[in-house]
Amino acid sequence: MRARDKAAVSALRSALAALDNAEAAPVTEADLRGVALEQSPVGAGATEAARQELSERAMADIVRAEVTERLAAAAGPAAPAHAERAARLRAEAAVLLRFLDGHDTPDTPQAGITG
Repeated sequence: MRARDKAAVSALRSALAALDNAEAAPVTEADLRGVALEQSPVGAGATEAARQELSERAMADIVRAEVTERLAAAAGPAAPAHAERAARLRAEAAVLLRFLDGHDTPDTPQAGITG
């Protein structure tokens, strides 16, 4: 497997996980307290919660945040020992930026890749 493919797989898995987390149903304080055993739901799917639906813009914002996070981490340590990690993070950001093409609006410019 080429190094570029590894960066793509890593970036896409991370972005999909971030999107999946954003779609999770919000948990309220009442949900954390629990209920009495006799009031607990029973049966297949009884404890499933409906997921939130994200707009296309919200998904693009989440992916954009993933890009920003990678570029910030790549810009951090400048020691030669961290050069490989920084290059990998920039490659992952580039993969995610390809998916953002067409989702940017004039008030949200596309993040640049440096390196």
